Amino acid sequence: MSHPGTPHVPDLAEWITWWTWDPLVLAGLAACSALYTRGVRRLWCEAGVGHGLAPWRAAAYGAGIVVIAIALISPIDRASDVLFSAHMVQHELLMLVAAPLVVLGRPIVPLVWALPRGARIRALRATRPTRIWRAVSAPWLVLGLHAVTRLAWHVPALFDAALADERIHALQHLMFFVTALLFWWALLYGRYGRAGYGVGVAFVFFTMLYSGLLGAVLSLGDHALYAHAGPTLRWGIDPVDDQARAGLLMWVPAGLLMMTVGLAIFVAWLGQSARLAGRSAYPGLVGRDAREPTGAPRGEGDTP
Repeated sequence: MSHPGTPHVPDLAEWITWWTWDPLVLAGLAACSALYTRGVRRLWCEAGVGHGLAPWRAAAYGAGIVVIAIALISPIDRASDVLFSAHMVQHELLMLVAAPLVVLGRPIVPLVWALPRGARIRALRATRPTRIWRAVSAPWLVLGLHAVTRLAWHVPALFDAALADERIHALQHLMFFVTALLFWWALLYGRYGRAGYGVGVAFVFFTMLYSGLLGAVLSLGDHALYAHAGPTLRWGIDPVDDQARAGLLMWVPAGLLMMTVGLAIFVAWLGQSARLAGRSAYPGLVGRDAREPTGAPRGEGDTP
C-alpha cells in the first residue's frame, strides 16, 4: 500500500482495469458503426456483395472504429491524465491510424445508403461536388488547417486548458480527428490537376517537416512544458523524460509512417510519369488497341 507522497506506479493488473467507458464516446461509435453496417447491407443487397464498396474498405472502417475506441476509452485514456507520452499516443492513434482507416472505408457511401430511399436520393444530390466543397477541401487549405490545429493545440496554455477541462479536452480530440480526416481524404482522393501526385508528395513532406520539428522541440527540451509534470512526478517519473518520449513518438514512428506514405505516392507518381511518357512516345497505341478488352475487370466501382 502506498503512502501519501510516495511515488506509485500502477502495475499491469491495476492498469488494465482503467477502461473509462465514456458514454458519449460509446454512443457515437455505436451509432457510426450501426449506420455504416446498415448502409453496407442495403448496398450489397441491391448491387451484390463487394459491388459499390469493396469488403476490404468495410474492414478498414471497422478497424478505424476499433482504434478510436482504443484511443479514447482504453486504459491509455486514463494514463493520458498523468503521462504526456500517453497523451501523445492518443493523438497519434487518432490522426495517423484511425483517420486514414476511416477514410479508406469511404464512409459517405454506406452512410447515405443507410437513409430511407427518398432521403437517400436527396442526400446523393446534395453530396455531388460543388464549388463550396471543392474550395473547402482544396489540398493546400486542408493541409494548412490540419497543421495549424496540431501546432496551436501544442501551445502550453491551450494544452493545459484541455487537461483541466474535459469539454475542452473533447474539443481538442475532435479537432485533431476531423482535420486529420480532411487531410487524409485530400491526400488519398483529392484532385490536384496537372500537379498530380506531386502535390501528395509535398503534402507528406510538409507534414513531416513541421511535426518532426515539434517532436524535436519536445524530445530535446530541458524542462517540462505542460501541466502533466505534477501527476507524472507522483508516479515517480521524470516529466522531462516523459516529454522526451512523447516527442520521440511524434518524431520517429509517426515520421516513418509518413515517409512510407510519401514513398508510396512517389512511386505512383513515377509510374504515372512513365505511362504518360509512353503515350507521348507511341501515340498510335492510344486508341482501340490500347483500350481495356471487353469483359476485363473494371475495379470495385466505389463512389468517390
